[in-house]
Amino acid sequence: MGQRAALLVVDVQNDFCPGGALGVPHGDAIIPRTNRTIALFQRRSLPVIFTRDWHPKVTKHFKEFGGAWPPHCIQGTKGARFHSDLEIPKGAIVLSKGMDPEVDSYSGFQAFTENGRDLESALHELGVDELFICGLATDYCVRATTLDGLRRGMTVRVLRDAIRGVEVKPGDSEMAVKEMRANGAHLLESRGLAKILPKA
Repeated sequence: MGQRAALLVVDVQNDFCPGGALGVPHGDAIIPRTNRTIALFQRRSLPVIFTRDWHPKVTKHFKEFGGAWPPHCIQGTKGARFHSDLEIPKGAIVLSKGMDPEVDSYSGFQAFTENGRDLESALHELGVDELFICGLATDYCVRATTLDGLRRGMTVRVLRDAIRGVEVKPGDSEMAVKEMRANGAHLLESRGLAKILPKA
C-alpha cells in the first residue's frame, strides 16, 4: 500500500448518465456503489476527489466543430451537473477539465480546481500516491486518468464494478480494462475495499 490513498470519482454527470446528451448505458447503476465507497473513504479520513467535464459551447471536442462527440457537459447547464444521486461530501475537491476549446481533455490529470491547481499538484499536497478510481466512462476518461496516474508512478486501483463504458464500438470497455491492467493498474471490486483500504 502507498503512503496515503485517495478516491477519484470521474465524471458522474447528468450528460453521461441515461437520458443525457452522451449517456453511458447503465451509467447511473454505479452510483450506489460509488456512494458507499465515498462514505468508506470519509470514515477513514481519506481524501475524496471529483472530476467533471466542463466544456465551453464552442470547442473542437464537439462534432459541430470537427470533433468526435455531440455537445455535452456545457458549462453551467443541467447536463454538466453531477448526478443528483451522487453524494458529494462537504469540502470535497472538484476539478474541471475540457475548458480549453482547442484540446481534447479526457484525463483527470488535465483537470484543474477553481484556483487553477491541477490534479497532480493537489495529490502531492495531500500526500497521496495511491489512487482508487471509479466513474465514467471506462473506455475514455477512466482509462486516460488511470494511464496518466500510472505514468506518474502512482499505484492505481480501478473499481471494476463502479465503472461503465460508452462502447462506441462493442468491446471498447473490455479493451480499456485490459490496457489498464497491462500497464500496471489493479482491478478490484468495491465491496472488498474495507478489508484492504489503509487507514489515514
